[in-house]
Amino acid sequence: MFRSTFILMMVLTVLSSCTYGRVPRGAETTVILLRHADRAAEVLNSKGIARANALPFALAEYDIDAIYSPDLKRNLQTAAPLSKATGIPVTTLANEFAAARMPRNFPTGTVVWVGNKGNLKSIWDSYHATGVAPLEYGDIGIIELHKGRAAKVVRLRFEPAVD
Repeated sequence: MFRSTFILMMVLTVLSSCTYGRVPRGAETTVILLRHADRAAEVLNSKGIARANALPFALAEYDIDAIYSPDLKRNLQTAAPLSKATGIPVTTLANEFAAARMPRNFPTGTVVWVGNKGNLKSIWDSYHATGVAPLEYGDIGIIELHKGRAAKVVRLRFEPAVD
């Protein structure tokens, strides 16, 4: 009896410490979400490269603490100019952990997620953000989290520079 109770208590303790899909209650994180830039197959095309190069200018007013992305070439290519401009390395993160880990890792910071249609919608919905997630190339959704829920949503757009 004691052994099974002990094991049950240990399992419950481990499960209660997991934060999959949950945001810390006191989070004051700003989460910047955007889709990777324009692509051809699995890599950015010329317009996508130009758009990625415009990203640091679009986010210049934000004091970014971290840049996250799934481990996909097009996403990493999109994040690379921002990483170079800020000196912040891109941290690859599995999609299913992104919503919980970003505010947990930076509870009072600003983080960027360069994602894909599916994970952007999932993260957007997990924060209870209003409106539609930034699913189109060049759309940026900025969510200010307060007490684990979206308190404010700002939308931006960035375009590739025209030669």
